[in-house]
Amino acid sequence: MTQLQGSWVLILGVSSGFGAATAREFARAGYHIAGVHLDRRATMPDVEAVKSEIQSFGVEAQFFNINAADADKRRAVIAELSSIMSARGEMGCMRVLVHSLAFGALRPFIGEAVETITPQQMDMTLDVMANSLVYWTQDVVNAELMGEGGRIYALTSAGGRRVWPNYGAVSAAKAALESHIRQLALELSPLEITANAIQAGVTDTPALRKIPGNQRMIKHAIQLNPHGRLTQPEDVAKAMVALSVPETGWMTGNVIRVDGGEDIIG
Repeated sequence: MTQLQGSWVLILGVSSGFGAATAREFARAGYHIAGVHLDRRATMPDVEAVKSEIQSFGVEAQFFNINAADADKRRAVIAELSSIMSARGEMGCMRVLVHSLAFGALRPFIGEAVETITPQQMDMTLDVMANSLVYWTQDVVNAELMGEGGRIYALTSAGGRRVWPNYGAVSAAKAALESHIRQLALELSPLEITANAIQAGVTDTPALRKIPGNQRMIKHAIQLNPHGRLTQPEDVAKAMVALSVPETGWMTGNVIRVDGGEDIIG
């Protein structure tokens, strides 16, 4: 029996960008993948392609097309995963939880010529992109799906400390996400579960393409980065796989940069 046999990774936001790349890399390393995504019919072929590629590595792929911020649906996914893992004799074998949800309102706080952000949009952004990490972690731990040696990763960015037009709510969510990671690191330490935020560099993903002025962000990042290129989702995914070994059990509560040195110059 290998160390990874029976190990699972739960990825929130599995269908594209960082989530899809992370699923591929963990599957390549021998982990079973449970993925949560929210896709309409038009993008389902892309989802099926990701799932097929995962299965080509000889591992399980269980995908759930739901709103990850819906409490009832979250609990239903946890219940189904508990049933699947129990039937396979793999309870407690969820090794990694990855939070890669990118859905928020991109509107200014102040303005007359454009529609400004509403309380509902602000709350939604923080709930999906930050608070949902806490709720999924609570349910995973309470269901005893993850135990000693577990790893929790949340995708963040320099946007948690920097400003950009229309980015205020997402920036607040990233800052909150990093705060949640620190608190989870403290509270999960008796269980020997670590929690870290992964700060990716500017990456050309569907989420980035929704940010107004993204082409300027891309051009600026390429100019800044010592490697002369953008961060790729695979750069980040490979780092998370490498960090999931038992020897990193003393690393927790951090914001770990995976950006090729971009942030130290910018």
